[in-house]
Amino acid sequence: MADRSAARHGRRPAQTVLRVLLGVALAGAGIAHLTVARDEFQAQVPDVVPLDPDVTVVASGVVEIALGTALVAARRRRIAVGLATAAFFVAIFPGNVAQWVHGRDGFGLDTDQARLGRLFLQPVLVAAALWSTGAGHAIAERIRARRAR
Repeated sequence: MADRSAARHGRRPAQTVLRVLLGVALAGAGIAHLTVARDEFQAQVPDVVPLDPDVTVVASGVVEIALGTALVAARRRRIAVGLATAAFFVAIFPGNVAQWVHGRDGFGLDTDQARLGRLFLQPVLVAAALWSTGAGHAIAERIRARRAR
């Protein structure tokens, strides 16, 4: 029973390792947004975003640093952080699509095949955020409870 409770709350060792790795990667990407890879990240900003691409990159970098830090440090708000991180990954997906559709090079994605392949990573990141924090389990429990009514 304790194992199920740990899994429910995202505290299994494998979940913890993935959550911390995801947090460190997000924080690192956020720092890169603000420093060495600003131009590269601008290749992913869709034309429909009404802000200057650099402003968008800086803002998303700040969000990534905050989410990454929260993934590593948050204890009691783990599920909320997981949901927010998954939502962020969904929100930035149109940027990856724009990079592919418009053939914009960035981060070594210099072919249509490489840019298309990148699109398939986003659902994996969403799933990782949900599983590693226990948020996916919390969603499933809520759905089951509603159906039981």
